[in-house]
Amino acid sequence: MLGWAMNQNRYPVALRVPGTKVVETGRAFPDDYSDLNSFMVGRRGSKVALIAAGAFYQLGEKVADMLKEKGIDATLINPRFLSGLDEQLLLELTNDHSLVVTLEDGVLDGGFGEKVARFYGEMDMKVSCYGMKKEFVDGYDYNEILEANRLTPEQIATDILKTIG
Repeated sequence: MLGWAMNQNRYPVALRVPGTKVVETGRAFPDDYSDLNSFMVGRRGSKVALIAAGAFYQLGEKVADMLKEKGIDATLINPRFLSGLDEQLLLELTNDHSLVVTLEDGVLDGGFGEKVARFYGEMDMKVSCYGMKKEFVDGYDYNEILEANRLTPEQIATDILKTIG
């Protein structure tokens, strides 16, 4: 995405750098991001859709794996863009999903998850948003912060299983 941003002059671009290390997955990603607000489906399932942004995509993979062990084949989506929504894909999810879960490595208040929840506001779709509380944290252990915000794979999978019954 950085290479595309530097080599194009059609759009203004802001890239958010994760607070932790960048994870290399070995998967090929597109080198053209000019189709703005088109999400990338990493796994296609039904009933539960995980929209996992940025550094939390790997968290989404872990949650999807845990759900698979419980017999739930979840859809996993990389939004790639947080400034807009892939409305066509979100509408398609209403056909065979009852829960959309957003995972974002930022503050929930005013964040991407709230944007997705607002999109589904009048529809019959449950939305659960996961991210950080709006607070100042000084000198923290990353794993403790994740646990305190219910952002471990185990906590999220447990919550999803409770939600869908």
